[in-house]
Formats: sequence, C-alpha cells, structure tokens
Amino acid sequence: MMRAAPTLLLLVVLAGGGVVLEAALLKAHFYRHSCPAAEAVVRDIVQASVAANPAALPARLLRLFFHDCFVRGCDASLLIDSTEGGSTAEKDTAPNRSLGGFEVVDTAKAVLEAVCPGIVSCADIVALAARDAVSVQFGRDLWDVQLGRRDGVVSRASEALSDIPSPSDNFTTLEANFGSKGLDVKDLVILSGAHTIGVGHCNLFSSRLFSSTTTNGAVAPATDPTLNAAYAAQLRAACGSPSNNATTVPMDPESPARFDSHYYVNLKLGRGLFQSDAALLTDRRAAGLIHALTKEGHFLKEFKNAVRKMGRVGVLTGDQGEIRRNCRVVNS
Repeated sequence: MMRAAPTLLLLVVLAGGGVVLEAALLKAHFYRHSCPAAEAVVRDIVQASVAANPAALPARLLRLFFHDCFVRGCDASLLIDSTEGGSTAEKDTAPNRSLGGFEVVDTAKAVLEAVCPGIVSCADIVALAARDAVSVQFGRDLWDVQLGRRDGVVSRASEALSDIPSPSDNFTTLEANFGSKGLDVKDLVILSGAHTIGVGHCNLFSSRLFSSTTTNGAVAPATDPTLNAAYAAQLRAACGSPSNNATTVPMDPESPARFDSHYYVNLKLGRGLFQSDAALLTDRRAAGLIHALTKEGHFLKEFKNAVRKMGRVGVLTGDQGEIRRNCRVVNS
C-alpha cells in the first residue's frame, strides 16, 4: 500500500481575485518505495528517443507538458484518445494537432506497467519526460520533478480551445490566461522562454507578414512594424504565402536545437516569431524582466522555478482521478 506524502497546502490566487485552496501531495522521489525504477525507466527511454531525434523531441515533450497543464491541470487528459461516437478529446483540436512525443510516453508507460502495474501515473511520466528530454544536452537534470500526480478521466476539445494560449494573443489575454492557472507575469515571461527550441508553422504567424493595407485605393502587403525587417523578409521567403500551414521555421533561428537564453536576445532584436512573443515587450513589467534573462545562467535558474510551479497546476492527488493502465484510454 503506497503511503501518501504529507499534505502541502498551496494558495493559488486567480486573475479575478478569487483564491483557491489546493491540497497537493507532490514530493520528490514519490515512487521510491512503490516503484523504485520509475524515474530511471522514463529517463532511459527518453534519452534513447532524444538520441534518435535530438532536433525535435525535446521541444515536443516540453510542449506536451505545457499543453497538458493548461487544460484541467497536469493530469494527462491531453493523452486521452477521442472515442467513436463520443466527445472529441483535447489532442484532436487545433492547438494540439501538431503535438508530438506521445509514443515516448506510451513506451515508458508500457514498460512501467510491466515492472510495477497500476503505480506510475501518465501525468507523472509526462512531467518527467519533459524534464529528461530538455536535460539531455546538459548531461544533468535541469530541474527536479515533484511527483504524485494522478490521471484525469475527462478530455474535452472545447476546453483545449479556450484554455491553451494562442500564438496571436496580446499581453492582456496572456496575463489573464496564465493568471487563471495561478501563474503570474514573471512566470509568463520565463515560461515563454521555452520557445528557444522547436518550430512554428507559418500559418500561426503569417498575419505578421502578409497583412494588407490600402493606400489611395491600392492594396499592398504590410509587415508587423514590431518585427525586424530583415527577419520578416527571411520568414516571408520561407513561408511563401499566408495560407501555408505545412512549412515550419525554427522559433530561434540562431540555435534552434539548444535550450538557451537566446529567445530573449531575439525579443530585444524584434525577432520574436509569434505575436504572443512580441507582446511581452508591450508591458512594462514583462519587458523589465527580459534583459536579465538574456544571461543563460539566470534564465535556467528562473525556468527551473517557473516550470516546477506550472507542474503543480490543478494536480489530482490522493484518491482523485486514477492511474491509467493505458495513457490513451480511461480505465473501464
């Protein structure tokens, strides 16, 4: 019988001024006695997978964690498949259709079910996989992962559409979205630094490149004036047209596969890819944080704290939820 960790009470202040009292039973090495191999199994599988796809997989697994936590909290509801005749699940809606890394989680879960069935949650595997994938380039863990999450049993596409931040959001919308998860402006700026790895689809930022203006009856293409002109020209050449939803470009053109602080250097140069990136410069509080974050050591330290805080959003613990046997299917 697994013993629960002592209760840690967290006060989460929401954007609207409300306060939620949440009991979180997360702790380091939660599976030390119930499944001692849990963290090593996930790490070994993730490291082998990253070795086979070092350019893409760290960003995919980190993004998987973000998108899961922003809908119903970090409960692996994102992993649930849609059912025939049932409601559409989170993974099958627009913000999530380009996600990857599901197969890595599936592999880790299958091994853990063979080693210690019914013990390790899919939600904890997602949290560990994100950390382990990003950490490969450093040869050490970038942050410690508190464990003990349980898996949710509900997954709705409509909630993903409303809760996941959009690449076109302005600062007011972003602040409200993060605030509703108990995350503040500092967390918003630091977690946005995850855009230092991965790619963006052209259609998600094409309005910054191909919008039109009318002058004396003539229509001419217009570029977002906050976007560096040379960078905009490079993006326009790569994408070709505003309707291109197949081509991707690196979110950080200088070091696209390296988790570093160059995202913030890009912001200062007008090279933030999405409108939501550029939006950070429109708020005095957010903009004031950016210069210090260009220093890699400072960014990595702050990211460690922010991603751990995000990993506690809306967690299910104790007797809540379940431990799914298959991450794609709710237990019958």
